[in-house]
Amino acid sequence: MTDGTLETIDGRPALRFERTLAHSVERVWRAVSVPAELERWFPAAAEWTPATGETFEAYGATGEVTEVDAPHRLAWTFGGERYSFDLAAEGDGCRLIFIHVFGDRATAAQTAAGWETYFARLEPHLAGGFLSEAEAHGSWDRWEELHERYAERFGVDPTPGRRFLEAQRAGQ
Repeated sequence: MTDGTLETIDGRPALRFERTLAHSVERVWRAVSVPAELERWFPAAAEWTPATGETFEAYGATGEVTEVDAPHRLAWTFGGERYSFDLAAEGDGCRLIFIHVFGDRATAAQTAAGWETYFARLEPHLAGGFLSEAEAHGSWDRWEELHERYAERFGVDPTPGRRFLEAQRAGQ
């Protein structure tokens, strides 16, 4: 699935992912805001409450929670980039919108492929299961396929993502 879109927000590239999930807003809110749940599917579990203005550390960098409207909106900055989850009831489930505003359009395809892989882990987590990061990207084959599709769709040079993939495979 390559449903992420590339937009421009405040003059910067932004990736947008939407998911319709068969779980309540409250259940999805826990998955996107509780550290013990985030670590099961998201790339980094922030040790946060979260509360507006709160700072947190991850990967040696500091982030800040910029907006919390539980259980509907969570936004933060990290490493000079902006992120947000917006949740709304949809039928018996929830509509999740995730936006990542970043700095270098050249990395859009590899960033989108990465998010796609993480979101592949969310649904199993919500259903009470677990899909590891390695299982989600399938020895990097699935990631590679996603990356190539996103590069073509976004009209970006696939070379940076291919170099990233080479490094990942070399480190396995």
